[in-house]
Amino acid sequence: MNTVERWKQEKHPLDVIEDVYAYAEGSLSFDEIEARAGDGEWERLKWAGLYSHGRQDGYFMMRTKVPGGRLTPEQAEVIGEVADEYATAPPEYGGEKQNPVWGDAFLDITTRQDVQMHWIEIGDVPEIWERYDGVGLTTIQGCGDSARNVLGCPAAGLTDHECFDAQPVVDAVSEFFTENREYANLPRKFKMTVTGCREDCAQSQINDVGLTPARKTVDADASGGSSDESDGGEDVYGFHVRVGGGLSDGPRMASPLDVFVPPADAVEFCRAVAQTFKELGDRHNRGVCRMRYLVEQMGPEAFEAAVRDRCSVDLPSRGTDLTVGYTGDHVGVHEQKREGLRYVGFNVIAGRMGGDEFAAAARAAKEYGTDDATVRLATDQNFLITHLPEGDVNDLLAEPFAADYRPDPGPFSRGAVGCTGSEFCNYGIIETKNRVRRWAKELDERVETPDDLEVVRMHMSGCSASCAQPQIADIGFRGETVNVSDDPDSTDAEGDNIVEGMDFGLGGSLGADNEFLDWVETAVPAGSVVPALEELFAAFSEERREGERFYEWCRRRDNGDLREVMQRAEANVAGGVAADD
Repeated sequence: MNTVERWKQEKHPLDVIEDVYAYAEGSLSFDEIEARAGDGEWERLKWAGLYSHGRQDGYFMMRTKVPGGRLTPEQAEVIGEVADEYATAPPEYGGEKQNPVWGDAFLDITTRQDVQMHWIEIGDVPEIWERYDGVGLTTIQGCGDSARNVLGCPAAGLTDHECFDAQPVVDAVSEFFTENREYANLPRKFKMTVTGCREDCAQSQINDVGLTPARKTVDADASGGSSDESDGGEDVYGFHVRVGGGLSDGPRMASPLDVFVPPADAVEFCRAVAQTFKELGDRHNRGVCRMRYLVEQMGPEAFEAAVRDRCSVDLPSRGTDLTVGYTGDHVGVHEQKREGLRYVGFNVIAGRMGGDEFAAAARAAKEYGTDDATVRLATDQNFLITHLPEGDVNDLLAEPFAADYRPDPGPFSRGAVGCTGSEFCNYGIIETKNRVRRWAKELDERVETPDDLEVVRMHMSGCSASCAQPQIADIGFRGETVNVSDDPDSTDAEGDNIVEGMDFGLGGSLGADNEFLDWVETAVPAGSVVPALEELFAAFSEERREGERFYEWCRRRDNGDLREVMQRAEANVAGGVAADD
């Protein structure tokens, strides 16, 4: 077995939660923690929602789970206040000026509807947990080889786009797996999404398990109600299922199974999938331990049979699929089903904002919203405030926090997604957050896009791990160090001309026309990217067909042609090579 599996056998990962209290009480340093518990403790601490910083000894990233992205204003306010009070950099790392854009005391909204904070010290964790307990929040299993945060539609219960509100199912699935020792030690992370929305904004195609809305005619016993004698059954809502999706180095679109899952059976079905993964998944090679490899190896039909064998309820065959497409964001002012109410989707470029700003947004939700108001996190790293009387929307938008997170951004800002990057992440090769923000604003100013093109999805990952989901974007980047022979600037101690750069991909999307992007050019120096994009969009504007999206145009152009367009830029687009590690 691999090293991580050995560490998990030495001590059950959930046992680390009690150890955190002891480490905090003793004010243990990182060296003292490792001396006491061994080097496997850094892996086990992930089950507490804690990642040790890659470059700042003594500090953690803390991940807060938000099932379906739904927060009460009280929960959102506590999250913002915790970030403002505890996610603070020490003077030796710059203090309040740690980041040139955000300073410190900020939080990151993630592509899994989580919240991440940096600069967390072990001594502060118990107090943070106590405050979280008071409002029903947790960091437990925010990370590690177990069920991660369960995704859902951020507009669940609000719009006519959904067949039914699946948030109760999201909550039930999350509650079942959280702190469940039986399923807290899986071969690798286990990602689920549950939605009743026709537009699949919860991204079922790239998750281990994706439950999407469906309808089926069932007999009276199966539906729990009376049947119509004329047709012998009753139409009921439930879920169709996809399994085995994911990104990173081995991207795979999820495969449909021939099952219909009633909402009441959703928890048991997800348990049966987890049981299958637990028993049959690879625990040897961490590179191929994700569930998508198991589905690929077995085939969807055999995997389905294995799930049925382990499921305690009978699973009917598929009914009528009700998914019609994919909605990538909820930015803007939108009508709710209830007359006179609106929700507002705020644009947070790369997902980062001040803790004080997030707390202010939560207080504004309480002030301007009804008693049902919520703050919701979306997979595009933005957030929503819901249940706003129409007459109060302008007052909300006049609040100071809203100035930088307007619901009417330019297309590049609207679609900009960035991972943590080298600023804090052990795996990050390049800086991402500041760069994504800077480039999005610059491109909105410099590039003229068609009036009906509301969004250009530009996703940047600092490495190949795909936390920013570059493979499903119009434009995707993954970080590289690049050797540029004619660049006088060098970041290499040996004198080589090494600069930050990235692989450059085009043409990804989810939905009915889902495809992963093609990596059109590799090892592009970062300084050459914006000029290359300017050339691409000039060509796109000239050749665009009516209503055509940028990714659609990229797909009908040969990759060689796209490279030629990029190389028209007065920049060294193709002159770099990936530097050796």
